[in-house]
Amino acid sequence: MPRTPRPVPRAIKRMSDILIAGGVLMLSAPILLLAAAAIAVRLGRPILFRQTRPGLGGTPFRLLKLRTMRDDCEPDGRLQADEHRLGALGRFLRRTSIDELPQLWNVLRGDMSLVGPRPLLMEYLELYTPEQRRRQDVRPGITGWSQVRGRNLLEWSERFELDVWYVDHWSLGLDAKILVMTAWIVLTGRGVAQAGQATAAKFTGQR
Repeated sequence: MPRTPRPVPRAIKRMSDILIAGGVLMLSAPILLLAAAAIAVRLGRPILFRQTRPGLGGTPFRLLKLRTMRDDCEPDGRLQADEHRLGALGRFLRRTSIDELPQLWNVLRGDMSLVGPRPLLMEYLELYTPEQRRRQDVRPGITGWSQVRGRNLLEWSERFELDVWYVDHWSLGLDAKILVMTAWIVLTGRGVAQAGQATAAKFTGQR
């Protein structure tokens, strides 16, 4: 059954987000600088990828990631498919999740949490069922329950079910478990993309 979040654990979650995100951001600064230099040399500018995503309650915010794709175009000017624009550097950054490190700034700003449903595209909001939209009842996360249960290898229906389950069963202990599981997944690179695709398949509103 859904539970009403208690204010004290939520406050502890927010304080933990700030302390952990701030600490990791400082420790990972050399990695970010090296990655930024590699992107500047191999891909050019901009270094950061910025995109509007839905946050808590569907409120838009600007998500930050390290850029991982080239701007290669077809003869007619259209961008090539993602799998053709994602080179060795981009694959490495994604496999190691280094491309996600700038989202620690989103956490510090309060746009995101360390743990929560992943922020998807704004255009998906109108495609959600009322049950699926409940994933917006909490701050989106850098990692989440669906991320550690299969990540992009899951079907959309499975991902949404896991996201809503997290909303209903959230606890500080569950967040700690997800963070530990995430560390293992980052080390193994499991579930970064679906077979034959550079990114997850587009959600088209299938119920």
